[in-house]
Amino acid sequence: MSTIKTVIIDDEQLAIDIIRNYLAPHSDIEIIAACSNGFEGLKVIHEHRPDLVFLDIMMPKLNGFEMLELMEHHPVIIFSTAYDQYALQAFEQNAIDYLLKPYAQDRFDAALEKARKQLRESPDTPEIVNLIKYHQQTGDLHRVVVRHGSKINIIPIERILYLEAMDDYVSIHTDQGKFLKQQTMKYFDEHLPGKEFVRVHRSYILAVSQLAKLEPYGKDSHVAILKSGGQLPVSRNGYARLKQLLGF
Repeated sequence: MSTIKTVIIDDEQLAIDIIRNYLAPHSDIEIIAACSNGFEGLKVIHEHRPDLVFLDIMMPKLNGFEMLELMEHHPVIIFSTAYDQYALQAFEQNAIDYLLKPYAQDRFDAALEKARKQLRESPDTPEIVNLIKYHQQTGDLHRVVVRHGSKINIIPIERILYLEAMDDYVSIHTDQGKFLKQQTMKYFDEHLPGKEFVRVHRSYILAVSQLAKLEPYGKDSHVAILKSGGQLPVSRNGYARLKQLLGF
């Protein structure tokens, strides 16, 4: 590979400038873009399919882990982060290299050489896929990020009314419409706050705040009447969970 197409994504201009300066002696690097937020970064990655990305983790609008989840193309990535024990544990668990801010030129060059080696030998990035899975398994869920075409929606869990299983997807019903996420109900059941969301049926997870009343429906089942007027089936196990949580 003669030229390595590179993108820098960081919300701090100083950090971008430092990476530019550290890359200056490396003639095989072509910086095709420097982005100050994850939304812009995703667009550039989708359009230009770079070989290498320098990616900050702690960004306000869309963090690095959320970006990974939304990427359709996974380049080789060198992560950069301020001290964050969870992030470091995630990287080390999945053999991912990272730069801990502030870092010196020699540490930067070592990470870059490792990226070059990966691009020469195996541009596929299974470690990134493993990192996404690790993050999903261990991270707390405070919001859900979904892609719809070229548009990215960030859904705070407070906006969720209920979730519905849809084959390999989950339909997230919110006060602003519904969105499809390629994820499992098991994942949401395990990561949404247990005092705010209840699996009332194998196909439905209900935001408890949206429950108006429960009514019997046949033998050993109930129906949840939502404040919006909608209705969800409640299985026997779902009823037991609601009963335990709400104390009725």
